[in-house]
Amino acid sequence: MKNCLAIWVFVLGGCAAGPNFERPAAPPSQQYTQPGAAAAPAGAQRVVLGGDVASDWWTLFGSDALNDLLRQASAGSPTIAAARSTLAQAQELTVAAGGARYPQVGLTGGAGRQKYGKEFLGPLTAPPPFTYFAGGAVVNYTFDAAGGIARSIEERRALFEYQRQEMRAAQLALSGNVVAEAISIASASERIRAINELLEEDRRNRNLVQTSFDAGNTTRVDVLLAESQLANDETLLPPAAQELAVATHALAILVGRAPAEWGPPDLDFSKLTLPGTLPVSLPSELVHQRPDILAAEAELHAATAQVGVATANLYPHITLTGSVGQQALTLGTLFSSGNGVWTLTSGLTAPLFDGGTLRAERRADIDAMQASASNYEEAVLQGLRQVADVLTGIDQDAALLVAETHAVEAAQASLNLARESYRAGNVGVLQVLDAERAYSRARLDYVRVQAQRYADTAQLYLALGGTAP
Repeated sequence: MKNCLAIWVFVLGGCAAGPNFERPAAPPSQQYTQPGAAAAPAGAQRVVLGGDVASDWWTLFGSDALNDLLRQASAGSPTIAAARSTLAQAQELTVAAGGARYPQVGLTGGAGRQKYGKEFLGPLTAPPPFTYFAGGAVVNYTFDAAGGIARSIEERRALFEYQRQEMRAAQLALSGNVVAEAISIASASERIRAINELLEEDRRNRNLVQTSFDAGNTTRVDVLLAESQLANDETLLPPAAQELAVATHALAILVGRAPAEWGPPDLDFSKLTLPGTLPVSLPSELVHQRPDILAAEAELHAATAQVGVATANLYPHITLTGSVGQQALTLGTLFSSGNGVWTLTSGLTAPLFDGGTLRAERRADIDAMQASASNYEEAVLQGLRQVADVLTGIDQDAALLVAETHAVEAAQASLNLARESYRAGNVGVLQVLDAERAYSRARLDYVRVQAQRYADTAQLYLALGGTAP
């Protein structure tokens, strides 16, 4: 008796079958890396844990040209347009799933000709063949006794949230790619300027050696060495020019334009500001703002709801169907009084034997839910690792830039001294060429490290995922 009462309470109450989704707990850690005793290097950017991350983080670089590029990309990117359409599709599918909670009402109408067989009516006299007309409305309603419909709607809403986070991820990736290509353009442009300055110095040095040779103070070997240095340094220019062109073409695609129809604005490091303060969200906040982690959470939610759908399929399904309308033997009398008809039927279906299909499907959905939980955990760990890697890289960039600054200063002093000594006749051209090589390497390494600082700063904002939605 108690079992029967429990079943009726379940049926009439419309309880949702399956597990209820619970949002995973946030990481308890307050740090991304192991605490270290080393002091921050000179010129290091200051990291503020628990700070709010700006949604338009690229504006912190202080470049109007960069801000305009992001506006163009947001408006013209085909990737973003596709993501918007996919999100709109998910929203409409969610609305469509919600319609299953309500009665389904439709109109029916038809005409036909019918003849009864002799044995159909038994002793009654069978009527002659006749034509009939009918029209009316039909209502179908499924009682969500086990909560399968509710769980289906819940799953569809979770999938909509997944697509919303995918949209945010696409926007975040677009902004990151635009900034990365802009930094690549600035870096390539700066290296081209440094190489051109180096080539000018090589030409002056060649002319100096040639003049000395004409005066009989140097040998032909010195002239050839100066020519060789100029030729070797000229090989540095084509790769830098190619990198500039590739970054320019990539940036054109990001803003939705063909490379032949679009050119970038003037981008160089003199027009970019490296943020001195870096607000960094706590790990507990990171999991609630990174779109990839939130997308994994939405997938887990959808998988949990699907277990509820599979569980509901194990219980009986109750449907109610009703119709009301008119029937007549002639079309002209179809809507006459007295020709109204109605029906009301109910139905109950319950699985008795299906070869274990339904229970196997439920077990499979549970396995899928557990896999989604593991995928979520992996997404969280990867997010924490990315932030830790970038924070470490930012500290190392600052230390490396200090070292490269000293290297450039030392190489410049050594080159100036070598040239003065060469003019005084105290050293040969080989010492000048060696000093020029050291200076050129130092200059190019300095530009590379400078670009890496900007790139790692942008990567930090990407790793943090922007602001919470």
